[in-house]
Amino acid sequence: MPNDFVCINSSLRRAARRLGQLYDVALVPTGLTSTQTLLLGQIDGLGAVYGEDGPTLQVLAARLAIQISALTHALRPLVRDGLVEVRQDAHDRRTKHAVLTPLGKARYQQAYVVWVVANRRVEAILGAAAAEKLRSLADDVASQDFLDAYVSGEKPASGTEPSEH
Repeated sequence: MPNDFVCINSSLRRAARRLGQLYDVALVPTGLTSTQTLLLGQIDGLGAVYGEDGPTLQVLAARLAIQISALTHALRPLVRDGLVEVRQDAHDRRTKHAVLTPLGKARYQQAYVVWVVANRRVEAILGAAAAEKLRSLADDVASQDFLDAYVSGEKPASGTEPSEH
């Protein structure tokens, strides 16, 4: 491979690992990792849409852009620690839903306060405009439109302009 090859994937993975480490350190007092906090936050946010049944594991996995097996692996310690319940769907026993327990809601609220402080520190260092651009580009790359364009080999009609988030 030539020395001048620039890999977007490598750069993003390094950046994601560094940010994950910073958030993990900030979250130590909560007993949660950044990945666990993100997962609790997604369950909480989707719970507002799906009600007391919570989101299905399929919806949650799609939202996180991960496989169901990775999601169930990530959920195990949260279920074990009583923060999340995985419930069977009332109409389809093959479908499962993730729901925060009262303890999970309380722990997420605690972690959210810490997360906001860490996030503000990162944003202050990057600058507001750069932080927004980074979030927007990351959201675009994680979008279904980007995946569809990559698979089809065609640039999306919107070009490289950030999509609405």
